[in-house]
Amino acid sequence: MDLIEVYNRFPTHLDCIHFLEELRWKNVPICPYCFSDSTTAYSKKYRHQCNNCNTSFSVTVNTMFHKTRIDLQKWFLAIELFTNYERKYSIRELAQELNIAKDSALRMTKMISSDLRRKDSLTFKIIDYEK
Repeated sequence: MDLIEVYNRFPTHLDCIHFLEELRWKNVPICPYCFSDSTTAYSKKYRHQCNNCNTSFSVTVNTMFHKTRIDLQKWFLAIELFTNYERKYSIRELAQELNIAKDSALRMTKMISSDLRRKDSLTFKIIDYEK
């Protein structure tokens, strides 16, 4: 997948959220705190409420996307640039390409690298799903 295809496939933040929900939960939300599947979807903010432990959560909890202020589209683009291109981007180049601060680009690359080392890597699932 190239950069244009990433934007075409995920034109909005909501599309990214739906993709992650399908990828992580097979569209059946599971509470990341008590692992219950008894949940209620909020009408706004792309969140769910656990009916068991009464905690609200989103699909990004316990992932590299948790509490990020950067659009998920930019995260998906960073994953694409970081994993599928022979040419390695510098932190400054990545920041410029994604139109974010270089400190944010540094944090993103650290998070992606860290996730790639995990056995249950979400990054690998995203890459494999795209192909």
